[in-house]
Amino acid sequence: MVAMAKPLLAAALCFLPIAWAQADRPAPRNDRNSQIAHQQLLEKAKHGRIDVYFEGDSNTRRWGAADYPALLENWKQNFFGWNAADFGWGGDRVENILWRLQNGELDGVHPKVIVLLAGTNNIGNHVPAAAADATVDDITRGLEAVMRLLESKVPDAVIILTAIFPRNDTMEALPLIHRINANLSALADGKRIRFLNINDKFADQNGKLYPGMLNADNLHPALKGYQVWADALKPLLTEILGPPAKDDLAPPPTGDPSAQRPY
Repeated sequence: MVAMAKPLLAAALCFLPIAWAQADRPAPRNDRNSQIAHQQLLEKAKHGRIDVYFEGDSNTRRWGAADYPALLENWKQNFFGWNAADFGWGGDRVENILWRLQNGELDGVHPKVIVLLAGTNNIGNHVPAAAADATVDDITRGLEAVMRLLESKVPDAVIILTAIFPRNDTMEALPLIHRINANLSALADGKRIRFLNINDKFADQNGKLYPGMLNADNLHPALKGYQVWADALKPLLTEILGPPAKDDLAPPPTGDPSAQRPY
């Protein structure tokens, strides 16, 4: 297996692309914090009822995490009654998500809907022009591999494949994001695989973010950005699952084992 060259902070996105990593080859995170989080997510998968399974990197993780109470409250307001559980992990590249899914985090779970958002960490904050085509192809192959694995493990689930969000920490990432999202849209059949692109709600046609959509880092969604995502997801969840129930049976949220203070 390919190993990560350097541990990454759990709550942060990856900033330096690893040229030799391949997104369609599962790779574990070797830092202790990620290993502890993996064990927590394995345990989480054994409890409660999970009808909506969220997977991804920190853009996904922060929404339903115990160490981001304001975002968690928004999560509950939007998804309570649908038995939604968050299995995202900060800093993960596509190959890390692939490894986690292959190593137990979806085993025994039978969600009816899987929401996937991943790929921005594989872009990093600088991609040489000569490597752009290879980067787009690699991330597309990696996300295809994740999709194939999800379909094999939970063949009856509807997968909501979310377009990689725009980011303004590095504007040179935007053309790659656009190209990858175009590739991802081709994977959707409108039935079992739904492609959800809300980027026109985040940024203008030039990719400049609208106020309040992302945090000051211009990378992670702010509360307003998460609400935009929720507003796009809820009609799909209602269509697939029906209206939310009065009770919620999802397992309790987990958090970053290393977190020192709340959001």
